[in-house]
Amino acid sequence: MTDTTRGLVCAHHHLYSSLARGMPAPPRTPTSFTEILELVWWRLDAALDLDMVRWSAALGALEALECGTTAIVDHHSSPNAIEGSLEVIHDACREVGVRITTCYEVTDRGGAARAAAGLAENARYIRAHPDQANWVGAHACLTLSDATLDAVVGTAADLGVGVHVHVAEGDADADAGRRLAPLATPDWLLAHAVHLDRPVAGTVLHNPRSNLNNGVGYARPDRFGNPVRLGTDGIGADMLEEFRLAFVRLRDADLTATPEVPWSWLVWDDRSEVTWSYDPMEPWYLAYTPGVRARTVRIEGDVVLEEGRPTRVDAGEIRARAREQATRLWAKL
Repeated sequence: MTDTTRGLVCAHHHLYSSLARGMPAPPRTPTSFTEILELVWWRLDAALDLDMVRWSAALGALEALECGTTAIVDHHSSPNAIEGSLEVIHDACREVGVRITTCYEVTDRGGAARAAAGLAENARYIRAHPDQANWVGAHACLTLSDATLDAVVGTAADLGVGVHVHVAEGDADADAGRRLAPLATPDWLLAHAVHLDRPVAGTVLHNPRSNLNNGVGYARPDRFGNPVRLGTDGIGADMLEEFRLAFVRLRDADLTATPEVPWSWLVWDDRSEVTWSYDPMEPWYLAYTPGVRARTVRIEGDVVLEEGRPTRVDAGEIRARAREQATRLWAKL
Protein backbone atom coordinates (compact mmCIF):
# COMPACT_ATOMS: atom_id res chain seq x y z
CA MET A 1 0.00 0.00 0.00
CA THR A 2 1.39 3.38 -0.98
CA ASP A 3 0.27 6.85 -1.98
CA THR A 4 3.49 7.60 -3.89
CA THR A 5 4.32 6.72 -7.50
CA ARG A 6 6.36 8.02 -10.35
CA GLY A 7 4.75 10.83 -12.32
CA LEU A 8 2.51 10.13 -15.29
CA VAL A 9 3.10 10.91 -18.96
CA CYS A 10 0.50 12.19 -21.41
CA ALA A 11 1.62 10.34 -24.53
CA HIS A 12 -0.43 12.45 -26.98
CA HIS A 13 -1.50 16.02 -26.24
CA HIS A 14 -2.45 19.14 -28.18
CA LEU A 15 -1.54 21.91 -25.76
CA TYR A 16 -2.84 24.56 -28.16
CA SER A 17 -6.37 23.32 -27.42
CA SER A 18 -6.20 24.63 -23.84
CA LEU A 19 -7.82 27.90 -24.94
CA ALA A 20 -10.68 26.18 -26.78
CA ARG A 21 -13.01 25.77 -23.80
CA GLY A 22 -15.83 28.28 -24.15
CA MET A 23 -14.97 29.21 -27.75
CA PRO A 24 -17.82 30.36 -30.01
CA ALA A 25 -19.90 27.70 -31.71
CA PRO A 26 -18.86 26.81 -35.27
CA PRO A 27 -20.75 28.38 -38.19
CA ARG A 28 -22.91 25.24 -38.37
CA THR A 29 -23.14 22.02 -36.41
CA PRO A 30 -20.60 19.43 -37.62
CA THR A 31 -22.17 16.13 -38.66
CA SER A 32 -18.98 14.13 -39.33
CA PHE A 33 -15.43 13.89 -38.04
CA THR A 34 -14.12 15.70 -41.13
CA GLU A 35 -16.53 18.57 -40.47
CA ILE A 36 -15.36 18.73 -36.84
CA LEU A 37 -11.83 19.29 -38.17
CA GLU A 38 -12.92 21.82 -40.78
CA LEU A 39 -15.39 23.80 -38.67
CA VAL A 40 -13.66 23.69 -35.27
CA TRP A 41 -10.01 22.70 -35.05
CA TRP A 42 -8.69 23.98 -38.37
CA ARG A 43 -10.33 27.34 -37.75
CA LEU A 44 -8.88 27.49 -34.24
CA ASP A 45 -5.29 26.56 -35.10
CA ALA A 46 -5.24 29.07 -37.97
CA ALA A 47 -6.14 31.85 -35.51
CA LEU A 48 -3.27 31.17 -33.11
CA ASP A 49 -0.32 33.53 -32.66
CA LEU A 50 2.74 32.98 -30.48
CA ASP A 51 1.28 34.72 -27.42
CA MET A 52 -1.72 32.41 -27.56
CA VAL A 53 0.56 29.43 -28.06
CA ARG A 54 2.61 30.40 -25.00
CA TRP A 55 -0.26 30.79 -22.58
CA SER A 56 -2.17 27.77 -23.83
CA ALA A 57 0.97 25.70 -23.20
CA ALA A 58 1.48 27.23 -19.75
CA LEU A 59 -2.14 26.52 -18.79
CA GLY A 60 -1.96 22.98 -20.13
CA ALA A 61 1.28 22.34 -18.24
CA LEU A 62 -0.17 23.75 -14.99
CA GLU A 63 -3.26 21.57 -15.26
CA ALA A 64 -1.09 18.55 -16.04
CA LEU A 65 1.04 19.16 -12.97
CA GLU A 66 -2.02 19.44 -10.76
CA CYS A 67 -3.06 15.99 -12.03
CA GLY A 68 0.33 14.39 -11.34
CA THR A 69 1.28 14.38 -15.02
CA THR A 70 4.94 15.34 -15.12
CA ALA A 71 5.79 14.86 -18.81
CA ILE A 72 3.92 15.62 -22.03
CA VAL A 73 4.34 14.42 -25.61
CA ASP A 74 2.80 17.28 -27.56
CA HIS A 75 1.62 17.55 -31.18
CA HIS A 76 1.32 21.18 -32.28
CA SER A 77 -0.32 23.18 -35.08
CA SER A 78 -0.41 26.96 -35.62
CA PRO A 79 -0.17 27.50 -39.40
CA ASN A 80 0.07 31.29 -39.15
CA ALA A 81 2.70 31.15 -36.40
CA ILE A 82 4.99 28.23 -37.22
CA GLU A 83 8.53 29.51 -36.75
CA GLY A 84 9.59 29.38 -33.11
CA SER A 85 6.31 27.87 -31.93
CA LEU A 86 7.84 24.67 -30.57
CA GLU A 87 10.39 26.56 -28.49
CA VAL A 88 7.62 28.77 -27.08
CA ILE A 89 5.76 25.62 -25.96
CA HIS A 90 8.92 24.06 -24.56
CA ASP A 91 9.85 27.15 -22.53
CA ALA A 92 6.33 27.62 -21.16
CA CYS A 93 6.15 24.04 -19.92
CA ARG A 94 9.62 24.05 -18.42
CA GLU A 95 8.81 27.29 -16.60
CA VAL A 96 5.95 25.47 -14.88
CA GLY A 97 8.29 22.54 -14.27
CA VAL A 98 6.72 19.93 -16.55
CA ARG A 99 8.94 17.95 -18.90
CA ILE A 100 7.98 18.36 -22.55
CA THR A 101 8.76 17.13 -26.01
CA THR A 102 6.79 18.57 -28.89
CA CYS A 103 6.64 18.46 -32.67
CA TYR A 104 4.98 20.42 -35.46
CA GLU A 105 2.08 18.87 -37.35
CA VAL A 106 3.23 18.96 -40.99
CA THR A 107 0.33 19.15 -43.44
CA ASP A 108 -0.48 20.28 -46.97
CA ARG A 109 -3.59 22.14 -45.78
CA GLY A 110 -1.80 25.48 -46.06
CA GLY A 111 0.22 24.78 -49.19
CA ALA A 112 3.81 23.80 -49.93
CA ALA A 113 5.48 26.75 -48.18
CA ARG A 114 3.76 26.04 -44.86
CA ALA A 115 4.48 22.34 -45.14
CA ALA A 116 8.17 23.17 -45.63
CA ALA A 117 8.06 25.59 -42.70
CA GLY A 118 6.58 22.86 -40.50
CA LEU A 119 9.36 20.47 -41.47
CA ALA A 120 11.96 23.13 -40.73
CA GLU A 121 10.43 23.85 -37.33
CA ASN A 122 10.56 20.15 -36.44
CA ALA A 123 14.21 19.92 -37.49
CA ARG A 124 15.22 23.06 -35.60
CA TYR A 125 13.56 21.88 -32.38
CA ILE A 126 15.01 18.37 -32.58
CA ARG A 127 18.53 19.71 -33.12
CA ALA A 128 18.09 22.13 -30.20
CA HIS A 129 17.07 19.33 -27.79
CA PRO A 130 19.18 16.27 -28.54
CA ASP A 131 19.02 15.07 -24.91
CA GLN A 132 15.32 14.11 -25.02
CA ALA A 133 13.00 11.88 -27.02
CA ASN A 134 11.90 13.63 -30.21
CA TRP A 135 9.68 12.97 -33.21
CA VAL A 136 8.87 14.72 -36.49
CA GLY A 137 5.18 15.60 -36.45
CA ALA A 138 2.65 14.99 -39.21
CA HIS A 139 -1.07 15.41 -39.53
CA ALA A 140 -3.26 12.62 -40.90
CA CYS A 141 -2.56 11.10 -44.30
CA LEU A 142 -5.78 12.65 -45.59
CA THR A 143 -4.00 16.04 -45.56
CA LEU A 144 -0.60 14.80 -46.79
CA SER A 145 0.48 14.35 -50.39
CA ASP A 146 2.82 11.48 -51.17
CA ALA A 147 5.64 13.99 -51.65
CA THR A 148 5.07 15.65 -48.28
CA LEU A 149 4.73 12.31 -46.50
CA ASP A 150 8.02 11.20 -48.08
CA ALA A 151 9.62 14.46 -46.91
CA VAL A 152 8.41 13.85 -43.34
CA VAL A 153 9.79 10.31 -43.36
CA GLY A 154 13.07 11.44 -44.90
CA THR A 155 13.53 14.26 -42.39
CA ALA A 156 12.91 11.88 -39.50
CA ALA A 157 15.40 9.37 -40.88
CA ASP A 158 18.03 12.07 -41.39
CA LEU A 159 17.58 13.21 -37.77
CA GLY A 160 17.50 9.68 -36.36
CA VAL A 161 14.00 9.98 -34.86
CA GLY A 162 10.54 8.57 -35.47
CA VAL A 163 7.34 10.18 -36.76
CA HIS A 164 4.38 11.24 -34.57
CA VAL A 165 1.33 11.06 -36.86
CA HIS A 166 -2.46 10.90 -36.67
CA VAL A 167 -3.53 7.56 -38.14
CA ALA A 168 -7.02 6.57 -39.31
CA GLU A 169 -8.74 8.56 -36.56
CA GLY A 170 -11.90 8.82 -38.67
CA ASP A 171 -13.11 6.70 -41.57
CA ALA A 172 -12.11 9.49 -43.99
CA ASP A 173 -8.49 8.52 -43.24
CA ALA A 174 -9.04 4.76 -43.53
CA ASP A 175 -6.47 4.55 -46.34
CA ALA A 176 -3.69 5.55 -43.92
CA GLY A 177 -2.64 1.96 -43.25
CA ARG A 178 -1.91 1.27 -46.90
CA ARG A 179 0.23 4.39 -47.19
CA LEU A 180 2.06 4.12 -43.86
CA ALA A 181 2.74 0.39 -43.54
CA PRO A 182 5.71 0.41 -45.99
CA LEU A 183 7.23 3.48 -44.29
CA ALA A 184 6.73 3.15 -40.55
CA THR A 185 9.36 1.92 -38.10
CA PRO A 186 8.99 0.80 -34.45
CA ASP A 187 9.91 4.26 -33.13
CA TRP A 188 6.84 5.87 -34.71
CA LEU A 189 3.89 7.13 -32.64
CA LEU A 190 0.51 6.27 -34.19
CA ALA A 191 -2.20 8.48 -32.70
CA HIS A 192 -5.72 7.00 -32.58
CA ALA A 193 -5.55 4.14 -35.17
CA VAL A 194 -9.33 3.68 -34.79
CA HIS A 195 -9.91 2.66 -38.42
CA LEU A 196 -6.50 1.17 -39.09
CA ASP A 197 -7.01 -1.88 -41.31
CA ARG A 198 -3.60 -3.56 -41.09
CA PRO A 199 -0.49 -3.73 -38.90
CA VAL A 200 1.72 -0.64 -38.98
CA ALA A 201 4.97 -0.49 -36.99
CA GLY A 202 4.98 1.83 -33.99
CA THR A 203 3.26 2.55 -30.68
CA VAL A 204 -0.49 3.18 -30.78
CA LEU A 205 -1.54 6.25 -28.79
CA HIS A 206 -5.03 5.58 -27.47
CA ASN A 207 -7.25 8.59 -26.68
CA PRO A 208 -10.57 7.17 -25.47
CA ARG A 209 -12.24 10.43 -24.35
CA SER A 210 -11.44 12.21 -27.61
CA ASN A 211 -12.58 9.24 -29.68
CA LEU A 212 -15.89 9.15 -27.83
CA ASN A 213 -16.28 12.92 -28.09
CA ASN A 214 -15.75 12.80 -31.86
CA GLY A 215 -17.91 9.72 -32.37
CA VAL A 216 -15.24 7.93 -34.39
CA GLY A 217 -15.66 4.49 -32.82
CA TYR A 218 -13.68 2.20 -30.52
CA ALA A 219 -10.05 1.73 -31.49
CA ARG A 220 -9.42 -1.71 -29.93
CA PRO A 221 -5.90 -0.30 -29.64
CA ASP A 222 -4.02 -3.55 -28.98
CA ARG A 223 -5.65 -5.61 -31.73
CA PHE A 224 -2.53 -5.72 -33.93
CA GLY A 225 -0.13 -6.39 -31.08
CA ASN A 226 1.42 -2.90 -31.06
CA PRO A 227 2.57 -1.34 -27.81
CA VAL A 228 -0.22 0.96 -26.52
CA ARG A 229 0.10 4.18 -24.55
CA LEU A 230 -2.60 6.56 -23.30
CA GLY A 231 -2.98 10.17 -24.40
CA THR A 232 -5.72 12.76 -24.21
CA ASP A 233 -5.65 14.36 -27.69
CA GLY A 234 -5.78 17.78 -26.03
CA ILE A 235 -8.61 17.24 -23.52
CA GLY A 236 -6.54 18.03 -20.44
CA ALA A 237 -3.83 15.77 -19.04
CA ASP A 238 -5.54 13.87 -16.24
CA MET A 239 -4.09 10.45 -17.01
CA LEU A 240 -5.81 8.67 -14.13
CA GLU A 241 -9.14 9.84 -15.51
CA GLU A 242 -8.08 8.72 -19.00
CA PHE A 243 -7.16 5.31 -17.53
CA ARG A 244 -10.61 5.02 -15.94
CA LEU A 245 -12.32 5.90 -19.19
CA ALA A 246 -10.08 3.52 -21.16
CA PHE A 247 -11.11 0.74 -18.76
CA VAL A 248 -14.83 1.48 -19.04
CA ARG A 249 -14.61 1.60 -22.85
CA LEU A 250 -12.67 -1.66 -22.90
CA ARG A 251 -15.15 -3.22 -20.48
CA ASP A 252 -18.01 -2.17 -22.74
CA ALA A 253 -16.39 -4.16 -25.55
CA ASP A 254 -15.29 -7.07 -23.35
CA LEU A 255 -17.04 -7.73 -20.03
CA THR A 256 -14.19 -10.01 -18.91
CA ALA A 257 -11.57 -7.23 -19.20
CA THR A 258 -9.75 -6.11 -16.06
CA PRO A 259 -8.22 -2.72 -15.23
CA GLU A 260 -4.72 -4.19 -15.44
CA VAL A 261 -4.92 -3.90 -19.23
CA PRO A 262 -5.45 -0.10 -19.50
CA TRP A 263 -3.17 0.31 -16.46
CA SER A 264 -0.41 -1.22 -18.60
CA TRP A 265 -1.08 1.49 -21.19
CA LEU A 266 -0.09 4.27 -18.79
CA VAL A 267 3.42 5.71 -19.14
CA TRP A 268 5.40 6.51 -15.99
CA ASP A 269 8.06 9.21 -15.79
CA ASP A 270 11.21 7.85 -14.17
CA ARG A 271 12.50 11.35 -13.42
CA SER A 272 9.63 12.30 -11.13
CA GLU A 273 7.76 11.32 -7.98
CA VAL A 274 4.17 12.10 -7.02
CA THR A 275 2.47 11.82 -3.64
CA TRP A 276 -1.28 11.47 -4.12
CA SER A 277 -4.44 12.19 -2.15
CA TYR A 278 -5.33 8.48 -2.20
CA ASP A 279 -3.88 5.19 -1.00
CA PRO A 280 -3.39 2.62 -2.51
CA MET A 281 -2.40 3.69 -6.03
CA GLU A 282 -3.38 0.39 -7.58
CA PRO A 283 -5.51 -0.32 -10.69
CA TRP A 284 -8.46 -2.14 -9.09
CA TYR A 285 -8.88 0.71 -6.61
CA LEU A 286 -8.30 3.58 -9.03
CA ALA A 287 -10.59 2.18 -11.73
CA TYR A 288 -13.51 3.04 -9.43
CA THR A 289 -12.16 6.03 -7.51
CA PRO A 290 -12.56 9.43 -9.22
CA GLY A 291 -11.11 12.67 -7.93
CA VAL A 292 -7.61 11.48 -7.00
CA ARG A 293 -5.22 14.45 -7.10
CA ALA A 294 -1.52 15.09 -6.75
CA ARG A 295 -0.42 16.62 -3.45
CA THR A 296 3.34 16.86 -3.93
CA VAL A 297 5.33 16.50 -7.15
CA ARG A 298 9.08 16.28 -7.55
CA ILE A 299 10.57 16.44 -11.04
CA GLU A 300 14.27 15.77 -11.48
CA GLY A 301 14.64 16.22 -7.70
CA ASP A 302 12.92 19.61 -7.46
CA VAL A 303 9.58 20.12 -5.71
CA VAL A 304 7.35 21.73 -8.34
CA LEU A 305 3.99 21.13 -6.62
CA GLU A 306 3.53 21.32 -2.85
CA GLU A 307 0.19 20.78 -1.10
CA GLY A 308 -1.46 20.96 -4.52
CA ARG A 309 0.09 24.33 -5.47
CA PRO A 310 2.84 24.99 -8.02
CA THR A 311 6.09 26.30 -6.57
CA ARG A 312 7.63 27.88 -9.68
CA VAL A 313 4.74 29.88 -11.09
CA ASP A 314 1.66 31.79 -9.98
CA ALA A 315 -1.30 29.61 -10.94
CA GLY A 316 -3.70 32.56 -10.74
CA GLU A 317 -1.58 34.62 -13.13
CA ILE A 318 -1.36 31.78 -15.66
CA ARG A 319 -5.11 31.30 -15.62
CA ALA A 320 -5.73 35.05 -15.93
CA ARG A 321 -3.31 35.43 -18.84
CA ALA A 322 -4.77 32.36 -20.52
CA ARG A 323 -8.26 33.87 -20.23
CA GLU A 324 -6.99 37.07 -21.87
CA GLN A 325 -5.50 35.10 -24.76
CA ALA A 326 -8.61 32.95 -25.06
CA THR A 327 -10.72 36.10 -25.41
CA ARG A 328 -8.39 37.31 -28.18
CA LEU A 329 -8.59 33.93 -29.89
CA TRP A 330 -12.36 33.71 -29.74
CA ALA A 331 -12.67 37.22 -31.20
CA LYS A 332 -10.75 36.04 -34.25
CA LEU A 333 -13.18 33.18 -34.75
